[in-house]
Amino acid sequence: MRKITLICVGKLKEKYLVDALAEYQKRLTRFFDFKIVELAECKLTNSNTPARVIESEGREILEKLKGKNAYALAIEGGQVSSEEFAEVIERDGNNGEICFVIGGSYGLSNEVKQKCKKISFGRVTYPHQLMRVIFAEQLYRAATIINNVEYHK
Repeated sequence: MRKITLICVGKLKEKYLVDALAEYQKRLTRFFDFKIVELAECKLTNSNTPARVIESEGREILEKLKGKNAYALAIEGGQVSSEEFAEVIERDGNNGEICFVIGGSYGLSNEVKQKCKKISFGRVTYPHQLMRVIFAEQLYRAATIINNVEYHK
């Protein structure tokens, strides 16, 4: 069974997002060993600028990525269709664990972006919490494509 880890910054707060993510996590257990690793979101203070927040969160992300095949979900990444995303999962999932990274409110550090391959689900910016649900849905869609299960149209 392919092992897929989503590393993300912050906790989901809105119940509707928590519920939607839980539904996709339940569906995904049929296809993947899927887990979500939530890292603490750094707070912005007078002495903690957005650049420092990104840097601090980036260090934590990089620690979790050591030695792993990783993709950053980043707007500047290559855009993929659902079928192309399924190909990524199928190809790289056969080579061990795949990690995907969603940054926090201020985005991802350059060091994380350099360490990871970059992938984009479009040129628009989504709130990082909503992006978790979008990612989980696209991962489920990829699983149905790979396994020839009716869902993807």
